[in-house]
Amino acid sequence: MKKILSFLVLGVLLLTNTAIGFADTNYTVKQGDMLWKIAEQYDMKWEDLAKSNSMKNPNLIYPGQVIQVKGEMEMANKDKVVALLKSIETGDMGPVAYVNPEKYIQHNLMVGDGLEGFGEALSHLPEGSARVNTVRAFEDGDYVFTHTDYDFFGPKIGFDVFRFEDGLIVEHWDNLTTTASEPNPSGRTEIDGPTEVQDLDKTAENKELVKNFVNDILINDKMEKLAQYFDGDSYIQHNAHVADGLSGLGAAIEEMTKQGMTMRYDKVHNILGQGNFVLVMSEGEFAGKDASYYDLFRVENGKIAEHWDVVEEILAEDARMNDNGKF
Repeated sequence: MKKILSFLVLGVLLLTNTAIGFADTNYTVKQGDMLWKIAEQYDMKWEDLAKSNSMKNPNLIYPGQVIQVKGEMEMANKDKVVALLKSIETGDMGPVAYVNPEKYIQHNLMVGDGLEGFGEALSHLPEGSARVNTVRAFEDGDYVFTHTDYDFFGPKIGFDVFRFEDGLIVEHWDNLTTTASEPNPSGRTEIDGPTEVQDLDKTAENKELVKNFVNDILINDKMEKLAQYFDGDSYIQHNAHVADGLSGLGAAIEEMTKQGMTMRYDKVHNILGQGNFVLVMSEGEFAGKDASYYDLFRVENGKIAEHWDVVEEILAEDARMNDNGKF
């Protein structure tokens, strides 16, 4: 069964072309439209859209204006990832075509390297048992990162990060945790909350804000700077054990200290963002064990407004299925 699935995966990948989507030739501007939003719908840069339409001032568009867009475009990387993840549930082989058959670097330490490792992992799933609901998906350059509610080998919450080259996936990282059995003290789950990307023009600014927060507070423990990153006690928390607000965070840290549980951030490996959402991939120590931290932040008006996370113990070297490292 394992060999058959692996060969099927490879065969589909070699025979299937990258999907192409078709867009309207023209777009008629509606009330409230902005050029960057129109461009995003067609997986274009607003600068390219403005240039192709000879716009002298891209900030001035009006209802009824007709904008020419590309008649044909490649499927967005974000949509390829969502389709690939959903195929775990449906068994559809088509989305495997979005993975490079010659180069697929795997950082999930429980999965073998390459496409064969991916097929091997799927072969262990009981037929019809998997459920995949990707709640959030974002793009940052060659990277796509997602936030997904899974059920395979039990319910899980996961962050996945994929790197693309020439339209194909060549590398994958993730962090997974068992889904909490009940909401946190503020009644929130690990996956609910806003999903729509806003403030695309502030992506770099928001990434810098979160980078400084992680370095100042989580790594260097400069707690005197904590207040500058938040709007008072307004802070929405999705960690299964922590209540909303800085007060809730403080209470959780105090309780952990009482129980002798340590949490330490040592190094940031990557920071990815799109608009008001920023994902930080870090490593450190949790409860005396090497840990991988994936923290997703939502930024609002220059302050951290909301937080989701997954903490995963890093597998010991002698138990790993590949040699690529967690990060």
